[in-house]
Amino acid sequence: MSQLSVAEFFAGIGLVRAGVEAAGLGVVWANDISKVKHAVYAANFGDNYSVSDVRDIRGDDVPSVDLATASFPCIDLSLAGHRRGLAGEQSGLFFEFVRVLDEMGARRPAAVLVENVPSFVSSRGGRDLRDALVALNRLGYACDLAVVDSRWFVPQSRSRLFVFGLLGADQATNPPSLSVVDCGASASDVLRPAPLRRFLARASGLDLTRRMIGRPPSADPRLGDVVERLAPEDERWWDAKRLAAFDSTLPDRHAARIAELSDQSVTAWRTAYRRTRGGRAVWEVRGDEIAGCLRTARGGSSRQALVEISEGRHRVRWMTARECGRLQGVLHDFDISPVTESQALFGFGDAVTVPVITWLVESFVKPALGVPTVAIHAAA
Repeated sequence: MSQLSVAEFFAGIGLVRAGVEAAGLGVVWANDISKVKHAVYAANFGDNYSVSDVRDIRGDDVPSVDLATASFPCIDLSLAGHRRGLAGEQSGLFFEFVRVLDEMGARRPAAVLVENVPSFVSSRGGRDLRDALVALNRLGYACDLAVVDSRWFVPQSRSRLFVFGLLGADQATNPPSLSVVDCGASASDVLRPAPLRRFLARASGLDLTRRMIGRPPSADPRLGDVVERLAPEDERWWDAKRLAAFDSTLPDRHAARIAELSDQSVTAWRTAYRRTRGGRAVWEVRGDEIAGCLRTARGGSSRQALVEISEGRHRVRWMTARECGRLQGVLHDFDISPVTESQALFGFGDAVTVPVITWLVESFVKPALGVPTVAIHAAA
């Protein structure tokens, strides 16, 4: 069978492409409105990329493909955003993706893979997600849903909701409704946390399929695997004054974490976020060896700092764009040279995690389309 082809909507800097290509698929068309993101994409993948507003894309503009992906804007769905849901100007662009598929008519792809934040499940009491599924159902796509955490693959805590739609799926696999028991304690439970199971229990009338069943591969990613080893004299380490200011805002529990690690004989790394607690800005240090969820950094409150603890002392700096890229699973040679450090940070924070996409394609998309898959070792 020839290579499966992909159209990538809301393509960003191309991490969906990196993920599907690692699974043997070929992206033949991509679209995003951002010239900055396009610069990174083109440096790594070439230039089959339409830099335009998705509202200006027509069905005839998109070639015939097997799979269409859409990582549409999350700002109106995120708990940290405006919560306007799919009625918002940005997240509402999902319906432009649906419109383009509709305009493709008989050429619409056999499968779609849609990605967004887990709070999509609760947005407007679940109405937004239901409306999205209804829109895909009307085009003939039976849908399954799963929440995948990047920490299963890389040292980053990053949960995302994925909707996999299959055109003309066997109706025998599409129950009219799914009970909490059906979606409960099973091998698929790890992919369907309680909020999603509750949504599915109320999903009567939707065309659903049960294809995303299984567990992610076993892995034990550590933050140290992605840290750049910067020399002590590197100017990116914070100076004594800034380090003292950092230490002065650490709550006791977080200062104790650093002190405990300082007593160990090996170098340790932890990430830290600046938070507002009781009207006061503080730094909080994670207690585990993974990073928090990367964000679309526009300022210090969105960025993670890296704390290196070794030989009874610690030092602090911002995480680099290269480290953020590694947290998203890109290879060391991924080219970010066309953009500034802050633009690269934004691009990675607004992207998907590469091995998550590869696993989804190998585990669910390719089997559904009748394509042989690469063996993946499941977690115990």
